Amino acid sequence: MAVHWKLVVDCADPLRLARFWAEALGYEQEDNSTLIERLISSGTGLVSDDDWTVVDGRKAWRTLAAVRHPEDPVDENTGAGLGRRVLFQAVPESKTVKNRLHIDLHFAPGERDAEVARLEGLGATVLRTVDEPSGSWAVMADIEGNEFCVN
Repeated sequence: MAVHWKLVVDCADPLRLARFWAEALGYEQEDNSTLIERLISSGTGLVSDDDWTVVDGRKAWRTLAAVRHPEDPVDENTGAGLGRRVLFQAVPESKTVKNRLHIDLHFAPGERDAEVARLEGLGATVLRTVDEPSGSWAVMADIEGNEFCVN
């Protein structure tokens, strides 16, 4: 049986990073407002005003944000994607070294330069280009410095 998983990225600003990666991947930002509303109205004290904020007119967690593939199912009770997704969680420490795990973005042949330019327009930076016998790609950094490759 295959294991259900999500990629989790530690970061400083999960809401900002989720917005970047939703645009970069063509994914949708998860909407957890129904869950947050339910927890607030439950009167259990599990959620305080410090736990959430408003983004684009909807309640969102301050320290967690996720993006999901637009074709995958969604849990209507929580807003969480039930398939391909990336979760961004706030951590107190900043990034200090190269990632040990990164995402490779694969676009149609001949589209790499245009996609690199599009990603730069979203705030990413090109760290270097690599040309090897096995292929060529651009190594980029997202808006918090997390490395990824564009093929």
